[in-house]
Amino acid sequence: MDKPVKNGQKLVIVGAGEFAEIAYEYFTYDSPYEIAAFTVEKDYIKTDQLYELPVVPFDEVHRVYPINEYKAFVAVPFTNLNRLRTRFYHETKNKGYELVSYISSKAFVWRNVTIGENCFIFENNVLQHHVNVGNNVILWSGNHVGHRSVIKDNCFISSHVVIAGNCEIGENCFIGVNSTFNDEIKVGKDCFISSGALVIKNAPEGKIYKGSPAKASSVDVYRYFNIESELVL
Repeated sequence: MDKPVKNGQKLVIVGAGEFAEIAYEYFTYDSPYEIAAFTVEKDYIKTDQLYELPVVPFDEVHRVYPINEYKAFVAVPFTNLNRLRTRFYHETKNKGYELVSYISSKAFVWRNVTIGENCFIFENNVLQHHVNVGNNVILWSGNHVGHRSVIKDNCFISSHVVIAGNCEIGENCFIGVNSTFNDEIKVGKDCFISSGALVIKNAPEGKIYKGSPAKASSVDVYRYFNIESELVL
């Protein structure tokens, strides 16, 4: 694959793990952005370079890469039910950076779909008529999101998930590989939907769901992940 033509927009990636490396690859070979650097919290810097680019401390990044010259993308996975990515998303915004989204050239996104900032839409996703994707959402490869469905902020959708029409996925949810949602299903915030789950009725917030049909576990996500029921930013 030839590199796309760059338009002079430079990007800092927040993170230096596997997802950050994936983001580097996709932004480099399938976007107009040029990656300038990576940034992580000082205590987690393992090397001063990645892909021959600087890795700089997060608390200093805005001084080295000014917000009027660089944009940012937070490349953190679903750690602690998306809490870590969400914290860095807000902290990066608070520094004043504009956060960009990546949409694969091999995704199908209908003309009236809306997608927020700091989203990453991998290849072979299908987003149908009037789908609404919030901010800070990851859609891994090969998902189907049916017409007028809503995916709210900070969600992580794994691969080969089928979300039928008029569904709503609440904030901060993790949706496992090969899970399926019938039409008009509402999933509350902070839910963990296990791989292969078949969700045929509404799923109240803060629960772990698994099975076919999916049922709630006796242990809620807050105890399982040792997190607060409200995001602390």
